[in-house]
Amino acid sequence: MADTIKRILVTGGAGFLGSHICERLIAQGHDVICLDNFFTSQKQNITHLLGKPNFEFIRHDVTHPIWLEVDEIYNMACPASPVHYQYNPIKTMKVSVMGAINVLGMAKRCRAKVLQASTSEVYGDPPPDVHPQPESYRGNVNPIGVRACYDEGKRAAETLFFDYHRSNNVNIRVVRIFNTYGPRMHPYDGRVVSNFIVQALTGQDITLYGDGSQTRSFCYVDDLVEAIIRMMNAPDSFIGPVNIGNPDEFTIKQLAELVIKLTDSKSKLVHLPLPADDPTQRKPDITLAKKHLDWSPAIKLEQGLKKTIEYFSGIDLRHFRKPTDHTAHKNTERYTGKK
Repeated sequence: MADTIKRILVTGGAGFLGSHICERLIAQGHDVICLDNFFTSQKQNITHLLGKPNFEFIRHDVTHPIWLEVDEIYNMACPASPVHYQYNPIKTMKVSVMGAINVLGMAKRCRAKVLQASTSEVYGDPPPDVHPQPESYRGNVNPIGVRACYDEGKRAAETLFFDYHRSNNVNIRVVRIFNTYGPRMHPYDGRVVSNFIVQALTGQDITLYGDGSQTRSFCYVDDLVEAIIRMMNAPDSFIGPVNIGNPDEFTIKQLAELVIKLTDSKSKLVHLPLPADDPTQRKPDITLAKKHLDWSPAIKLEQGLKKTIEYFSGIDLRHFRKPTDHTAHKNTERYTGKK
């Protein structure tokens, strides 16, 4: 239990990462307000929390102001996978920019500490000599590309956080999250881990974009949540940005082969064209996280994949809408697990 009980708002709290943060904070004894509009998240992610006396859920879109009295804010609200954020790119940009303005305004008014979930996508597609990527690297982003709604939205959000800090003395934290996986990922979010696991479990061919030689570094969700909470509780002298991710690097082909092995699947590898502006390398330099947060990831890829595969093996895929279904953002009842 925490020494001091805080009232904490988690925007996007029913999402993949947000629900795990809510769960951890509740276990520590804090009063948690979860705010979500179910655009890409699911009610079943927080169903097990609804009966707890220190948990409250508010259905709300973060692009609209809301006034709450809180001690801390984790701003996790934003579609975070290409298939979701490209489905409605204007909405994605609004969530990043207007959402940041709204939570920063709240933090300024009630003197709350506020953490921004930024992303490794702010680095874009780094050149080979910037590998791994340190926080000092300013990025190589295409501002008019199909991914720009997310990449540039998050970059703008970081700008707003630092401007509010400099101009209004708002107590901020900024974390740049690298590829993360684990239970409660949306099966149709288009991310490589969920894609491969669903394809392997359902006997489909596993789709590799390009030749599969592009690299990613995969961090298990429990490790990531630990780092984020440590960052929120770090001294005020360290506000970031700080990279949070696993520096163990794998090719996409290696990931596919490991998923096939762990699921004992008969799926075959097939190749599709590489999407526009898709980074060829992605690996975090976590020197600052080690130094200031005393953090480094503990869960290896194979161990985390086993837990994630177990989760996907136990869900009914019929209860999840694909983002290409134009009723997905309206018919949220289908996200509850009801037929």
